[in-house]
Amino acid sequence: MSDPTAPGPLAATAALMADPARARMLAAMMGGEALTAGELARIAGVVPATASGHLSRLVEGGLVAVHAQGRHRYHRLASEEVAAVLETLGGLSARLAPRPWKHGDAAREARLCWNHLAGRLGVALHERLTNGTGWLTPVPGGWTASDEGRTRLAATGVDLDRAMAAPRFACDCMDWSERRAHLAGGLGREIATAWLDRGWLRRLPGDGDRDVLARRRVALTPAGRRGLREGLGLDAA
Repeated sequence: MSDPTAPGPLAATAALMADPARARMLAAMMGGEALTAGELARIAGVVPATASGHLSRLVEGGLVAVHAQGRHRYHRLASEEVAAVLETLGGLSARLAPRPWKHGDAAREARLCWNHLAGRLGVALHERLTNGTGWLTPVPGGWTASDEGRTRLAATGVDLDRAMAAPRFACDCMDWSERRAHLAGGLGREIATAWLDRGWLRRLPGDGDRDVLARRRVALTPAGRRGLREGLGLDAA
């Protein structure tokens, strides 16, 4: 088996991400939705044929998975590892080449990082669950939930059994805008899923196809603010 950190494979993977059109496609898929080639072509600003070529390379490189349904083909990030790399690269580029934040305060307040909650809200949730409450306690490579933590999270609608079935139950993901960790892994996914289903979170409309964060923005609803305050003691204000 080849070493993925060797110069050849590493350079090949980096080259896949480096093309501006492919980078925009990958950033759009960080919203967790499966997107068609036509949608991704508009986001990347290229013609459909060019988009198909880019997507073929991303699929062959293992960064994107494709699902065929009838005449349509839907594309999504291949794994949580891919999403974590993209989020980390976003944070690294912000540190190495700092520039004014131009994506609007809503994207910094709360957004999706593929399938888990990021931004200020995601960071605040991580802090609440791990610091002082004992609801999440450290284990090698991530976190495990205490009995009280499981009870608290289940009361907010989180499916703990599905979270436990993930390859990693709970782990850190360095937040691009806040430079602090938010929660990833099965627990991060199930929190975002449950709170969207409950109406505690809602997706915000985008500002056009070229806005790569458009599909990632979410907002906490009044019911969500109340639920987090009552269930987790987290004041989202």
